[in-house]
Amino acid sequence: MLMRLSGPAELDLSTFLSQLKPDLPTSTNQGAGDAAFQRWFRVKEAFSPLFVRDVIAHLPHPPSTCLDCFGGSGTTALTCQFMGIAPTTIELNPFLADLIEAKLTSFDPRAVAADRLTIGRTVDAIEIDLAAIYANAPPTLYEPGAGGRWIFDIDVMKRIAQYRGAIAELANERQRRLFTVILGSTLIHLSNVVINGKGRRYRGGWQRNRRTARAVDVAFEAAYDNALFDVSRLTRRAHPGYTLLRGDARSRLTELNGTYDLVLFSPPYPNSFDYTDIYNLELWVLGYLSSGEDNVSLRRSTLRSHVQIKREASMPASPSPTLAGVVTALDEVADRLWSRQIPGMIGSYFADLEVVMRECAQRLTPDGRIAMVVGDSRYADVVVPVARVLAEIGEGLGLTTDRLQVLRPMRASAQQGGEHLLSEDLLVLKSA
Repeated sequence: MLMRLSGPAELDLSTFLSQLKPDLPTSTNQGAGDAAFQRWFRVKEAFSPLFVRDVIAHLPHPPSTCLDCFGGSGTTALTCQFMGIAPTTIELNPFLADLIEAKLTSFDPRAVAADRLTIGRTVDAIEIDLAAIYANAPPTLYEPGAGGRWIFDIDVMKRIAQYRGAIAELANERQRRLFTVILGSTLIHLSNVVINGKGRRYRGGWQRNRRTARAVDVAFEAAYDNALFDVSRLTRRAHPGYTLLRGDARSRLTELNGTYDLVLFSPPYPNSFDYTDIYNLELWVLGYLSSGEDNVSLRRSTLRSHVQIKREASMPASPSPTLAGVVTALDEVADRLWSRQIPGMIGSYFADLEVVMRECAQRLTPDGRIAMVVGDSRYADVVVPVARVLAEIGEGLGLTTDRLQVLRPMRASAQQGGEHLLSEDLLVLKSA
C-alpha cells in the first residue's frame, strides 16, 4: 500500500532535533536511529545531529561553512543544511556517498511517489541472471553458497536483483540514487547475517528461517514509506546546497579552493577494523563492486587503520613524543600481538591523519576550528591515546588545542578483558 501525499507540513531544524533523545551520548547515533533521515540506513558510528549542533554552539562565532572529511552517514552535512551552514563533505565508500547525497537532495515528493509506482509496475517483468550479475561476487553471497553457507536465500536474491533492475530503468538520476539507498537499507534485514562487532555473523537458526520474495516487497515498501515521509515533511533547509566529493580524503582535499570556519569529522579509529568490510554486502549486491580487484582497490584507499590489507608503513613528519613511545612499546611486546604489522599500522594511521590535518589547516579561516571525534585503541596492554597524539601532531602543523573533552568510555576488545579502559574524545584545534 502506497503512502498518500496530502500537502504535508514542512518541518524545521528544531523539529528535526526534537525527535532525538538529548539525555543519551551525543557523540554516537544513540537516540537518533529512528529519527528522520537517520533511519534510512543505520550507521553504527554515525554522529547524532545533537552532537553537531552542540559542537557548533561552542564555537566563538557561528560558522558559515563546514567541512567533513569522512562523511559517513552524512549527519554533519545534513544538520548544517538545517542550520544554514554551507556543507562540504568527502566520502570514500560509494554506497555511503550515495546515502549522503540522497539525504542532502531536495526531492519533489510526487515525483518520488510516481517513480515508486513505476517500480511497482515493472519489477515483476525484470528478467535477471544471477550468475551473470554476480559473476565475480563472493561465493557465499546467495544460495547454494559455499561450504553450506549463504547470505541470501535464492528467492530473496532474485527479487532484490529485480528491484535493482527496475530502479536502474528510472529516468531521474537523483531518484535512482534515492531508491538504491532504500533498497540498500533492507539488505541486512533480508539476509541470513547480522552485523556484530568487527564483522558479520550468521543468525541463529538461519537455515530454518527461510525468507521469501514477499519479504523483499514488504521491506522495500516500509523503507520507502519512511523515506517519502522524510523528504515530504523535512524540506525547509536554511541552506539547501552542498558539495560532495567522492573518494579518498587525503587526495580530494587538495582539490578544494574554499576556506572553512569549521572542520568537523570522525576518522576511522585505529582498532584494526576495516570499515569497508562492514558495508561489503551493500557494495556487492547493489553493483558498486563487480570484481575482487574493485574490492581491493577500495580497501587500499582507506586510512591505514587496519592490517587486513598489507601496505607500506610510515610515520608522521610532525613530532609526537607520545606516538614514538607507543610504537616503541608495541615493538617491545611484538611477540604478544596478534599481528606483527600493528606497530607499523599505528604509525601509518597517524601519518595519514597528519596529511588530512595539514590540508584542513591550510583551508581554515583565521578564527576557525578543526573538531575531531577520535577513539583510543589498545594492543597487548599498550594504550594508543589518539587525541593526545593528534594534539601533538597539530602543534607541528601550527595548531593548538582549544578543547579536549572525553565523550564516553569505550570497552577494550574481548581479548583485552572487555573493560572500559579506553575513551572516545572530542579534540578541537585552532590556529596557534
